[in-house]
Amino acid sequence: MDASRTSSLCFGMESMGIENDIPGSKTYRKLGLKETFKQTPGNPKVLSLLSSVLERCVEKNEALLKNTQSNDVVTAFHGSRAPTLTIKEYIDRIFKYSHCSPSCFVVAQVYMDRFIQGGNVIMTSLSVHRLLITSIMLAAKFIDDAFYNNAYYAKVGGVTTSEMNRLEIKFLFGLDFRLHVSLRTFGVYCSELEKEVLYELQIERLPPMIHATACGLKENWSSNDDSTSYTTSEIQIV
Repeated sequence: MDASRTSSLCFGMESMGIENDIPGSKTYRKLGLKETFKQTPGNPKVLSLLSSVLERCVEKNEALLKNTQSNDVVTAFHGSRAPTLTIKEYIDRIFKYSHCSPSCFVVAQVYMDRFIQGGNVIMTSLSVHRLLITSIMLAAKFIDDAFYNNAYYAKVGGVTTSEMNRLEIKFLFGLDFRLHVSLRTFGVYCSELEKEVLYELQIERLPPMIHATACGLKENWSSNDDSTSYTTSEIQIV
């Protein structure tokens, strides 16, 4: 299999022509997309569901690259090594400090899908963090009434402002500036994320050893969610 197509195994929902009905408010509430999330303790469910999807995607892509003995093409979104923050910790951090709406994380997944489907990058542990901060920043700019500037998002994401600017430009051109997300497409992604709840329940019922393999958790990833202790000046992804 062509390594440049590996990421399509994990994404591609928008291009599949799924005939799902647009989900109702019940689905949005489950994901924490309704305004009621402000009165609900903890982070919106969409954050953990998206991190779960991305973790499996990264694991599958890296396994496929290894099995096919293919090399990952280095892009502007690749770091020299995987950041110490897990995907979940990174997503939680972005939500905490960016104050963007939970819907931004669904739109960001659409953007990442489009970017990957365009053959711009393969999502691995070296690229997923930069893809996240860039796509979420663009989603906030496009759908939220208020948002921070690139310098602030750079600090939240652990990159320099100049790098954040370069990533934004490359991402926009990779999308061909297609930032609009239809209600139907948004609904498809919400429905797929909702199904992730069932997957998590199945994983919880598996024995411990199978649990670790099925989740795709790397042994050196921390299981402690101490994201609340981070400040915008304490991380750097390289």
